[in-house]
Amino acid sequence: MGLPAATLPEILAATIFAIAVIHTFSTRFFAHLAHLQPRHAGLWHLLGEVEVVFGFWAFVLIASLFWLSGQDAAVSYLEGRNFTEPMFVFVVMVIAASRPIVTTVINAVRLLAALIPVRKVLAVYFLCLAIVPLLGSFITEPAAMTLAALMLRDRYFSRGLSNRLKYATLGMLFVNVSIGGTLTHFAAPPVLMVAAKWQWDTPFMITHFGWKAAVAVFVNAVVLTWLFRRELITKGNTDEHTGRAPMPLAMAGIHLAFLFGVVLFAHHPVVFMGLFLFFLGFTEAYKAHQDRLILREGLLVAFFLAGLVVLGGMQQWWLQHALVGVEPTLLYFLATALTAVTDNAALTYLASLVEGVSPEFKYAIVAGAVTGGGLTFIANAPNPAGVAILKSSFDDESISPMGLFLAALPPTCVAIVAFQVL
Repeated sequence: MGLPAATLPEILAATIFAIAVIHTFSTRFFAHLAHLQPRHAGLWHLLGEVEVVFGFWAFVLIASLFWLSGQDAAVSYLEGRNFTEPMFVFVVMVIAASRPIVTTVINAVRLLAALIPVRKVLAVYFLCLAIVPLLGSFITEPAAMTLAALMLRDRYFSRGLSNRLKYATLGMLFVNVSIGGTLTHFAAPPVLMVAAKWQWDTPFMITHFGWKAAVAVFVNAVVLTWLFRRELITKGNTDEHTGRAPMPLAMAGIHLAFLFGVVLFAHHPVVFMGLFLFFLGFTEAYKAHQDRLILREGLLVAFFLAGLVVLGGMQQWWLQHALVGVEPTLLYFLATALTAVTDNAALTYLASLVEGVSPEFKYAIVAGAVTGGGLTFIANAPNPAGVAILKSSFDDESISPMGLFLAALPPTCVAIVAFQVL
């Protein structure tokens, strides 16, 4: 069956989207050019930033629409996009990475680690890859990604781990966060896109997706911790002697209240942006209990996701066609593969537009979307947040997309077994 007829702007948008995907796999090339051509190092460094790629090509698309269709059509298209998710991810990243919340999570992880009968350095690493990703079902996946990435960076990545372990950890973190948000119906973006229309609630998610995801998350974390136990014991560190005063409970409680408030109103940007501005004022008033807010990193991630929203909005003509009439098992693997080159929330949103689909279709598309969410930078909305936090620990402060893809394949296969066999 051939592709449906497409307009010239749609064909152009698909072409630009394909170029943007290729660009994400070429960021290390641009980082290398910055060393070879120092005169233009600024430009090459800019094009080598993963977070800049989709925003840059979104600008190219809008400029092309201006030329092809005129100002009114281009502006109308932009105004028709929904940028709530990029705004939310920015806000939740900054709040979740604030020192009171990070300190609270670290203390909770330490308490849990004391209950596990292995060395503390191994227990904390395991919890960062198992419990924190599952926590994303309640505080949202971007918040869980931010917290796990910060803890891994400060306690392991900054201690001189091998590149092999860094990539293995990154790939597993992305996969576990993607599938770990399926315990509820409101935290994982690909689930959120279909939950209301298909009438899925939290009990449904736990019985059909959540317990399988939890099994895969724990298997992944146990296996990786065991395989690299010697290197983790040698180089990892869980003790911090910062000389800082203990975090007051009231301060931690207020920050958690801000976080839960933002999560509660995740679909209402007027509300959560108001809470965020209030949060900024509060942190300014109590500087003694704050570290630098990750505003730059958060804005770069929001720019990346906004670019994905702009580029992805014109891919419906071929994506939806690819999903219709496919046998459920094949659809599952097709969704897993498509997620790697699109955004899994965009994929499930397009699937929700198809009327009269079977329960098997619904399960296959969502399970496939979350399974493939760790394979690339663009597969899942929280992934750019993890990249922004952890990339400074890699050579040239750049993460290889192919290295991530290969590292994420083993935990992705575990997820495939969980969703297809259990």
